[in-house]
Amino acid sequence: MSTGKNLRLTIEVWRQASPDQPGRFETYELDAVSADISFLEMLDQLNERLIKEGKDPVAFEHDCREGICGSCGFMINGQAHGPLRGTTVCQLHMRHFHDGERLVLEPWRAQAFPVRKDLVVDRDSFDRIMAKGGYNSTRVGNAPEANSILVGKETASKAFDAAACIACGACVAACKNGSALLFVSAKNAHLGLLPQGAPERYRRAVRMVEQMEKEGFGGCSNTLECEAACPKQISTGWIQRLTRDYIRGKTVEDTGEVAESGGG
Repeated sequence: MSTGKNLRLTIEVWRQASPDQPGRFETYELDAVSADISFLEMLDQLNERLIKEGKDPVAFEHDCREGICGSCGFMINGQAHGPLRGTTVCQLHMRHFHDGERLVLEPWRAQAFPVRKDLVVDRDSFDRIMAKGGYNSTRVGNAPEANSILVGKETASKAFDAAACIACGACVAACKNGSALLFVSAKNAHLGLLPQGAPERYRRAVRMVEQMEKEGFGGCSNTLECEAACPKQISTGWIQRLTRDYIRGKTVEDTGEVAESGGG
């Protein structure tokens, strides 16, 4: 439903031309911002103005703009993805802000996420973690019949919940240690819970955690800020499962032991 309201906003945006250049905040005054548009549409309007003025537009990542792809993401007034719980930046609408409000936008701040330009960070570290263990090696051939591999409802639901992670990086940005354990644990769980991924369950945990540490992510100190910032509300309970799998994997490493299918 249209509100018909317009907002006057002051936007402070982190501008950084390239990774090797110093950054700074720049301030923009916006008048008559419709409360009905999305946050990224507001940035689109700002960029249209900057281009007309012969200035460099603000760089930010986006793709689907439906909260699915995980491309978008930056800090809004110190909060990952902004003030709404369970919401990505692209799903955030201007009606949730007030007339005359000042908004400070800055990129994810983490050692493992170097700034590329403005609000865009390099998240290739996530891809390298996935390359180490975020897959199943089981040869399954063509798509099997729906009931040929029986999976219990509870196990399937748990795997689906973990698979909801969109790898946006909000958990890392919100964590005071810059930890990626929520991301890693969700990816580890959604693969390891199902029969196809169970044989590599412990080896996967070891490989992904060790790569995470190589990338410079911090450790977990159980403040639970990652869960609060996650737009898909991934549970920190998966971190406990990952920790158990990692310890088991280091204990039985190179023994060839096979994980039991669908373990909790």
